[in-house]
Amino acid sequence: MTDRPMEYGSDLIVELMRRCGVEYAALNPGATFRGIHDSLVNYGGNRNPELILCTHEEIAVATAHGYAKAAHRPMVALVHDVVGLQHASMAIFNAWCDREPVLVVGGTGPMDAAQRRPWIDWVHTAHLQANLVRDYVKWDDQPSSLAAIPESFYRAYRLAVQEPQGPVYLCYDAALQEAKLDPPVEVPDPQRYLRTTRLAPEEDAVEQLARWLVEAEFPVLLADRAGRFPDAVASLVELAEVLGAAVVDTGRRHSFPADHPLDCSDRREEVLGRADFVLALEVYDLAGALRGPVDRTTRQARPLLRPDARVAHVTVGDLHARGWVHDTNQLQATDLTVVAEVGVTLPLLVERVRKRLGLAPGAVAREHRRRFVEELHQQARQRAEEVLRQRWEDRPISLPRLAYEVGRVLRGVPWQLANGRLGGWPRRLWPFREPDCFLGYNEGAGLGYGMGVSLGACLANRTTGRLVVNLQSEGDFLYTPGALYTASAHRLPVLVVLVNNRSYYNDEEHQEEVARARGRPVENKGVGIRLDNPDVDYRRLAESFGVYAEGRVEHPEELAPALQRAVRVCTEERQPALVEVLCAPR
Repeated sequence: MTDRPMEYGSDLIVELMRRCGVEYAALNPGATFRGIHDSLVNYGGNRNPELILCTHEEIAVATAHGYAKAAHRPMVALVHDVVGLQHASMAIFNAWCDREPVLVVGGTGPMDAAQRRPWIDWVHTAHLQANLVRDYVKWDDQPSSLAAIPESFYRAYRLAVQEPQGPVYLCYDAALQEAKLDPPVEVPDPQRYLRTTRLAPEEDAVEQLARWLVEAEFPVLLADRAGRFPDAVASLVELAEVLGAAVVDTGRRHSFPADHPLDCSDRREEVLGRADFVLALEVYDLAGALRGPVDRTTRQARPLLRPDARVAHVTVGDLHARGWVHDTNQLQATDLTVVAEVGVTLPLLVERVRKRLGLAPGAVAREHRRRFVEELHQQARQRAEEVLRQRWEDRPISLPRLAYEVGRVLRGVPWQLANGRLGGWPRRLWPFREPDCFLGYNEGAGLGYGMGVSLGACLANRTTGRLVVNLQSEGDFLYTPGALYTASAHRLPVLVVLVNNRSYYNDEEHQEEVARARGRPVENKGVGIRLDNPDVDYRRLAESFGVYAEGRVEHPEELAPALQRAVRVCTEERQPALVEVLCAPR
């Protein structure tokens, strides 16, 4: 707690942030929260929260998003009234779809029209300002008195961190921020407002899941975003080993060790086709996960499950549903949906399964199943190594080669992959073992995500020693290149591997499909999509922000030395580094 007395409404707001343990507040400066800004610096001393300067509100919110994913607690993103909130809206949507807690705090011009300056306070003041984002935040509020601020802030924080988690938005009238605390406003003990229990399953539901798992001939554990609960990873490993069951990790968040002999993520279609019982664990798109690849022309995918296969799902996803956007995905029929946290459910389930296995026959059958699953895993690993060998000398550099080389320079260095998948190759070639080693997808799929999220992960890892890695596509990067300013100014040692295929290539593939279906020239698929004219000099761009940079790396043999130099800058000098690599699209 600061020794300075609270004098203004904004001091009260900052004190609430401090008492909730907020470490950082990312911002692009704005006059409508000038009171809060002053209080952060002059009342709070720019510590807990510390200001993180960003060049765009989308970066500020994405930074808070990445921090939440890595630290498992919220930070604040400050956004300037109507215009800042509009800039921030895409990143808020990404955090909403990703189910991550972000405290979006904004200001507005004086609601009392008599206090407004000509023009600017009028165009920057809105009635029901939260309408801009209300469809994709868990809660919003705009307290109209100083006395109402503490309860409002505590409620926002509590709702943000309760499962299913999500962003919240608080708006403070500029006049209220700058009002004197006369009489003083008491700050209640946060623990009496914030302590809540976790969502536990019904006992009968856990017993039913255990019975189905033990009785199944070929159970499959389908893990998607279970890894959002770090304690769930070890429990999932224990459950798989007790059963000798195949595990499919969809890769949306690290949930299961990639080199574990029961991992069959790259044999998903085969093991799901064999399954007579699938236990899904916080699967974001269950219907999609139980289907094969989508045909780009018809937009359809074939079901993978046998007609007689049972499906059960442990999830809190239904509690997050809203009507504006259908991010709940297609409704999948299940034999049982358990509304509970995976991290709470799995230890209980392991205990019940162990008890049932002690009484049930079938140890020989389980051992045969285990050996079969382990053979599938080994075949998948061998196939990945074969593809790597085949594409080792490719030019442009292949994604398998790039993933391998990045993984090789990280050996002996604790790391966290904050963004980027490279077609799944890091999971095949790196030791994906520890909780949070990969922070997962951008579930909202809004571009401009990668850099900000990686900066937030760096903030969360300031004391852990983990090197944050960002496998950054160049199209997404061009939305928010100003994030390099924040990385440089705040000495955030992120390793940015800029994966450049000189195109918004996903759209090239779509245009090729349409052209083929219509009998039109596929040669025109890159018009309005290619990023090669002008051919951006990303090294010079990064250096202009004071960031160490290398590239463009085009020869495969030049890749490892460039990456090694960049890693040394990050780990020894504690500075950000960027390496641009010219890559094949797939």
